[in-house]
Amino acid sequence: MSPHKVDFKKLAWETPIAGVRAKTLKHGGKQVRLVEYTPAMEPHWCEKGHYGYVLEGTFEIGFDGETVIYEAGDGVFIPPGKADRHVGKALTSTVRVVFVEDV
Repeated sequence: MSPHKVDFKKLAWETPIAGVRAKTLKHGGKQVRLVEYTPAMEPHWCEKGHYGYVLEGTFEIGFDGETVIYEAGDGVFIPPGKADRHVGKALTSTVRVVFVEDV
């Protein structure tokens, strides 16, 4: 496999929490993740940064004082830290997102 291509078909699915599975490639302090969310995901607050693109499905992300709906074709830009803590919820049977993040 070329070091310049992420072949998600060859990466194994991991399940970090119920209702979420991901394929991850890490390199040089960054990671690229293909993530699938389902309505079975337990609500939890997250303070990690996420930068990505919604491939399919609809989900909402709740912030302190704001709820944002993301659909296929939308970009996700959430800086890390407590000020931008968030909780996500899948609104369709599957939500698929590609993220590029710091490790």
